[in-house]
Amino acid sequence: MARQIVKPAELDLESPGRRDYLVALEHDSIWGDHLIPLTVMVGAGAKPGEGLVAFGSNHGNEFEGPVVIRHLLREIDPADVTGRIILVPVLNPAAFRAGTRDSTLDDGVNLNRAFVDGAGRVPALGRITHRIADFVRSAIWPHVHVVIDLHAGGDVARFAPGTSFHPIEDPAQGRLIEKTARWFGTPLVIVYQNETPGLLPSEAERLGKITIGTELGWGAAVQHEGVRYGKHGVRAAAIHTGQMRGEIAPIAHHADGSQLKAAMVDRACFTCAPVSGHYEPLMACGTRVTAGTVVGLIHDFERVDEDPWPARAGVDGVVIAQAWGAKVRQGQHVVVTGQILPWLE
Repeated sequence: MARQIVKPAELDLESPGRRDYLVALEHDSIWGDHLIPLTVMVGAGAKPGEGLVAFGSNHGNEFEGPVVIRHLLREIDPADVTGRIILVPVLNPAAFRAGTRDSTLDDGVNLNRAFVDGAGRVPALGRITHRIADFVRSAIWPHVHVVIDLHAGGDVARFAPGTSFHPIEDPAQGRLIEKTARWFGTPLVIVYQNETPGLLPSEAERLGKITIGTELGWGAAVQHEGVRYGKHGVRAAAIHTGQMRGEIAPIAHHADGSQLKAAMVDRACFTCAPVSGHYEPLMACGTRVTAGTVVGLIHDFERVDEDPWPARAGVDGVVIAQAWGAKVRQGQHVVVTGQILPWLE
């Protein structure tokens, strides 16, 4: 299937039908462009300002998202699209090409910290990663009210698979977000702290959009279950928000009632390594724990005769994430424990 190479201003996200693009953003170091694959499907019932966008590869070493969207590109029949669906399997080609969390080969910026004032508009924030953020703001946000940002742990952390969002002040928006998050079928639905500047989901939430993040895998690999959850969740969101016709049934932990809502908002949820060393997990992510439970051990091989440092759960709840690689650095969050919350509905 041939894709048309266009500048952002040449995108047509409104006319009925399916169009497959490569969106060209000028390269910083070679005479050429970074090309962002984007497919849009617009049905006859599309409404101005409404639609769903699903992003993969916000970070360049998290691969479930790109695989999910690559499948959906082939599986969604445009004839079933009643509203607007935008699929972007690789939002950050600069990082994806490097296979790293940040745009290592280019400006070294983390796209999920780049949604800041002036991104892509002032010289100091004018390189590729900030210009991708500006592209999302100017070309995508005006056409969608549902945003799905598909992440995984990469090589930083191993997660119990989950969907995620921040604490939402608007009760109606919060209920819609929670309901949409549950339909992915993951064992966890995670509410996380909203203190980091420049996050794509934070901006989408502030704009009032139904915004879902995910953690679908780990180890810079592709987890089959993560792909399953991601595909189902995007389809369910499209159907339930009127962007696509069809019927869909709950799966996995949503279907059997075992899904948990867990908050990692309080500082006590994050267990910080006081020393560098090698991390040994003692239990799986998703395990229920009480505060003080030893979840893992940090071994310092420069002090081989000393006892390993016990990484303890900071709160009663469930282990959301742990360090993935054995080598950990002083200051790294090696264990994250979530506090169990009741569902809004």
